[in-house]
Amino acid sequence: MRILFVAAAVAALVVAAAASGRSTTAPTLGAEPSISGVAKIGNILTGDRGNWNGTAPITYTQQWLRCDEAGKNCASIAGATTLTYKLVSGDAGHTIRIRVTAKNADGSKSADSNETATVGTANGEPISTKPPVVSGFAEQGNTIHTTTGTWVGDTPITYSYQWQRCDQFGNACNPIGGARNAGYTVVSGDVGHTLLVRVTATNSKGESSAISEHSATVTGSGSGGGGGGGGGSVPVTSVPASERLVVDQVIFTPNPVTSKTQPIQVKIRVKDTKGNSVRGAFVFFRSTPIVTSTPKDAETDSNGWVVYTVTPESDFPLKNGYSVQFYVKAYKHGDPTLGGIYGSRLVQVKTKTG
Repeated sequence: MRILFVAAAVAALVVAAAASGRSTTAPTLGAEPSISGVAKIGNILTGDRGNWNGTAPITYTQQWLRCDEAGKNCASIAGATTLTYKLVSGDAGHTIRIRVTAKNADGSKSADSNETATVGTANGEPISTKPPVVSGFAEQGNTIHTTTGTWVGDTPITYSYQWQRCDQFGNACNPIGGARNAGYTVVSGDVGHTLLVRVTATNSKGESSAISEHSATVTGSGSGGGGGGGGGSVPVTSVPASERLVVDQVIFTPNPVTSKTQPIQVKIRVKDTKGNSVRGAFVFFRSTPIVTSTPKDAETDSNGWVVYTVTPESDFPLKNGYSVQFYVKAYKHGDPTLGGIYGSRLVQVKTKTG
């Protein structure tokens, strides 16, 4: 009798659940969401939720996403929560996805559409989506270079360049006569100034220009010396045990950093307390927290300089008004880790959204 009673109770619960219409299957994706429309500024894209399985009723919400050219690193577009979206100028150079979330009484699930083509301009004229980036060290006699930056528009696109000499803050800029190539050799007249480049993109529909960030202040050739003690260069082995090494200068290129894919060049100069450049000192260099690659310690050259190239990691923060901090330590090989003549310094490089 007890067994019959339990069986009857279970059957009654099943009948009650069926009678109440309670959902028993959470939403699952049958066919992914999709987007129709031409990816050009001013056009309207239309999203399709795709097909979903699960016990009714199912409700749907959607969110449009702005992504990079590969359809990754997506961010929600504020207020874009309907099935249509009108492309704006801020979408240029990006791809777009739509994220659909299906929900019923048993759960919810989200799915993204494939990305659109890279968003272009309405009439095909070139428009800059990432500014040009200057690389190399701003020192007399060195050659610095620029990228074209990133552009969208009808192809083919051709590029021209104009280097400019500015004050130390990157203002009051004037064109440098004849400096119209992607590379520019720094001259004595640039010392004490900063440099930048204007890149002009031209296609059959028109032309547009974009300007790089300015360089560090240009130094004179052989500027690894200077200061007291005659401003010469001394070997690290001649620095007395009672003194310390000095991390004199750290130059980042580019600065600010605007890309997670662009390598960062770092030039570091080491001196002694008398102002002499120190050759043969080892330099440790690492971001804190670790958001870039960490180079192997290397020795300073005959002018006290060492040059590293580091690569941003995926979690490298690109934020306006933000800086990434680095720890720099100069030391003599063989000295104790926290002893000897080592000198250290915290430095930082600014970041900026591209």
